[in-house]
Amino acid sequence: MTRALISVSDKTGVVAFAQALAAKGIEIISTGGTKKALEDAGVPTISVEDVTGFPEMMDGRVKTLHPLIHGGLLGRRDLADHMQAMKEHNIAPIDFVVVNLYPFKETISKNDVTLADAIENIDIGGPSMLRSAAKNYASVTVLTDPIDYAKVLAELEAAGETTFETRQALAAKVFRHTASYDALIAQYLTNVVGETEPEKLTLTYDLKQSLRYGENGHQTATFYQEPLAVPFSIASAVQLHGKELSYNNIKDADAAIRIAREFDEPAVVAVKHMNPCGVGIAEDIDAAFDRCYAADPVSIFGGIVVANRPLDVATAEKLNSMFLEIVLAPSYTEEALAILTKKKNIRIMTLDFAAAKAGGKEFVSVLGGMLEQTQDINTDDVPANWEVMTERQPTEDEMKAMDFAWKVVKHVKSNAIVLANSKQTVGIGAGQMNRVGSVKIAIEQAEAANAIEGAVLASDAFFPMNDSVEYAAKHGIKAIVQPGGSIKDQDSIEMANKYGITMLKTSVRHFRH
Repeated sequence: MTRALISVSDKTGVVAFAQALAAKGIEIISTGGTKKALEDAGVPTISVEDVTGFPEMMDGRVKTLHPLIHGGLLGRRDLADHMQAMKEHNIAPIDFVVVNLYPFKETISKNDVTLADAIENIDIGGPSMLRSAAKNYASVTVLTDPIDYAKVLAELEAAGETTFETRQALAAKVFRHTASYDALIAQYLTNVVGETEPEKLTLTYDLKQSLRYGENGHQTATFYQEPLAVPFSIASAVQLHGKELSYNNIKDADAAIRIAREFDEPAVVAVKHMNPCGVGIAEDIDAAFDRCYAADPVSIFGGIVVANRPLDVATAEKLNSMFLEIVLAPSYTEEALAILTKKKNIRIMTLDFAAAKAGGKEFVSVLGGMLEQTQDINTDDVPANWEVMTERQPTEDEMKAMDFAWKVVKHVKSNAIVLANSKQTVGIGAGQMNRVGSVKIAIEQAEAANAIEGAVLASDAFFPMNDSVEYAAKHGIKAIVQPGGSIKDQDSIEMANKYGITMLKTSVRHFRH
């Protein structure tokens, strides 16, 4: 008689599936809570103990790890010696395995989880059965996901058996499932023991969204998210309206929320092609948007706008008057949302900013490898710890402006230069191969807007030459903040003193490639 072994933590659809199998004369082996659920629904079952002749023990840790189970899963039906061994040892073939695993992810997601609870939710028997069945997919149909029940039943109804192609695809899914399960356990225990450079990097991600295309139309792309939700991330944002996110939308939105989290006061950030084109802060979010927009009213077109406070009607009306790809905020008033959703395609999103300051690791792929680093969050990098390098001391307004500019420049592609006053950016130079090139771009932008008066300059890295300092000085810049540390620091200091500029040293670099 054909047999199925069913033992699941997620019991979604399992009763109906088991009933359908039983109706086809398939004998069902089960255990624990699954056995009770099936029997309560009138599905006849055989206990694992009755198959093995061995009692469940050690609080359920040992029940299916037995030759009479794994022999029935692994025995090859096409090899006479395998079949002979099964006959000699009274091992009955098991042709269907329906197993999903102890809820390890759900357990470690709890705020009050203990190590003991986590350990007890590491499934051993389940992955072992799945791997045995998947290895023998030529004969065994193995399911881990309730979504696949219908397909298997349809094939049984049509042909009395599943196809080889289906069994092979389900086996591949099993190994993805168990690999992900083990990777999550490895990550958890690696963190428990405090290992920062493990000899093996085991990462796992869950499919969030299939994308229409990648960075360009001829590239394919998919969006995956970490299995344990990262509260402040674009993966955790909720889309309320608009077209599906694109590859570039996701990257730009990620860049924008990283900048927005720098500010405790109401702030609005506009991003275009991974760089900020405007950042503004104020006493309220509407005024912050005005400053963000005024920083670069041209480049904001087709950009991403992120606000770190709820959006009201006044701001929504201004946003609705221009073409934007995404608007993201913690929340919206009912009236504001009604205004913004008048446009069919604009993506309206929400994100909880409560965990905005949390750090963590980030990963970047390169050909043939992966780079890992901690996020660029340094709580010691504050104005109180900066050093004045020059003869002239900064004014209070200049210090506020440099603090603001310094928070922004760390998010601009290097070589990065940001000109700003204490409330908004006025010029941004990004991604140039030499630093003076970025200085010229930022100053040109600020001069075109007649906004250079009183602006300060922030540089993400030191000045290897004094040309940037001289160029800034000749165009009215009176205060500079930079990391320092160049062997030619003294040249830049002397140039700053020559023009009466104040220059501060942070001793912290903020390259962003």
